[in-house]
Amino acid sequence: MASAAVDGRCDSRLRGVREAFADNFARHGEVGAAVAVTVDGKLVVDLWAGYADAARTRRWARDTIVNVASATKGVTAICAHRLADRGLLDLEAPVAAYWSEFAQAGKVALPVHLLLSHRAGLPAIDEPLPAVAIYDWEVMTGALAAQPPWWEPGTRHGYHAFTFGWLVGELVRRITGKSVGRYWREEVARPLGLDCHIGLAAAADARVAEFLPIPAGAPDLEAELLKNAGPMVVKALNNPPHTVADMNTRSWRAAEIPAGNAHTNARALARVYGALACGGEADGVRVLSPDSIERARAEQASGPDAVLFGWPTRFGLGFSLPPEGAGWGSSGGTAFGCPGAGGSIGFADPGAHVGFGYTMNQMQAAIPPDPRAQRMIDALYASL
Repeated sequence: MASAAVDGRCDSRLRGVREAFADNFARHGEVGAAVAVTVDGKLVVDLWAGYADAARTRRWARDTIVNVASATKGVTAICAHRLADRGLLDLEAPVAAYWSEFAQAGKVALPVHLLLSHRAGLPAIDEPLPAVAIYDWEVMTGALAAQPPWWEPGTRHGYHAFTFGWLVGELVRRITGKSVGRYWREEVARPLGLDCHIGLAAAADARVAEFLPIPAGAPDLEAELLKNAGPMVVKALNNPPHTVADMNTRSWRAAEIPAGNAHTNARALARVYGALACGGEADGVRVLSPDSIERARAEQASGPDAVLFGWPTRFGLGFSLPPEGAGWGSSGGTAFGCPGAGGSIGFADPGAHVGFGYTMNQMQAAIPPDPRAQRMIDALYASL
C-alpha cells in the first residue's frame, strides 16, 4: 500500500511525525491507525488514516475507536492510584485487607504493590477454564482468589498479561462498589472528555475498527516460543482460551477485561498521559497527584521476564518502563506507559511534558515498542 492520505492536524515543527505516520502504510503494512501527541498539555499532533476494516470499505474516521489490548493496563493502574491518592487504597497493605477471599492459598500477607508491579506470582490460573469464562468477572476473580502463587511473591517478575486486570480491578470494585469500567468512566474519562471505555456499549459498535490478526505468512515469534513453553506461560497467555476473532465480538466489547479490552483512540491516550506528564492535571481536571505519578513510575522490577520467554522487561507500579537506553521516551528516562499486543501504545514523559498515543487495527509480530510507533516516537523527539 502506498503512503496513506492522512487526515487531522499536525504542528509544522512536528512534520516528521506526520511523514513517519504516512510512511508506515507503505513500509509496515498499516491498515488503519491514529497517532496523537500533547506537549505541555496542548494537542500538537492529531492524525488518522487508512481503513477500519479488513475489506478496506470503511475509512478510519476522527471518531474511530479500536481495541488497544494491553495498553488498557495503564487505564486500570490510574484507577488504583486515584484510590491511593484519596487514602482508600494502601499499596503496602495486604490485598486480603480489601478482598478477604484472596487470603486463600498462602496469600494472606501478599501486598497490593506486588499486583501492580507484576511480581505477585499470579500471571496464570492453573485450572483450565472455558472460553466463556473470560467474560465472567466472578469466575475470574474467584479463580484468582483460590490460585496459589507460581513463585514466591516478590522474588521474581513476570507479565500478568490478563490477570493484572482482574486482580487490580477487583480491588477497585471492593473499595468503591463500582466496576473498574464504571469507576474509570465517572472519575476520569467523562471529566476529561476521553473516548475511552472498558466495557463498550453496543451503540458504539459502528465506530469500532475491526481488529486484524498478524498477516498470514508473517513470522509469529510468540506462537513459535509458546510451542516449547511451560504450563505457566501457556496458561498466562491463553487460559481462558481466546483468539483475535473473539476481540471483534459484542461479547468481548461489552465485557470488562481491564488488562486487555479498552476501546479508545490515540487522542484519548495522549490526553490522559499528557495530564500525567504535566503534574497530573489537564484543564482543571486532576487525574493523579504529583506524588502518585512519581511513585507509579519508580522502577520496581527489571530483567528477564518469567512469563515473556525471558525477554527483558521493566515495570513501575502498574506501568511499563522503556528498556534501558532504548525504546520510548526522552534521554532523561522519565517515561512510563503501556504498550499493547500488536502495536498500540500510550505513554507519558514528564521530563519532556509529552503525552503520546498510537492506535491501530493491524496486529504485527514485534517485541514492543512496535517499529511503526518507534519511528514516530523517534521523529517526535528529534523535533522537540
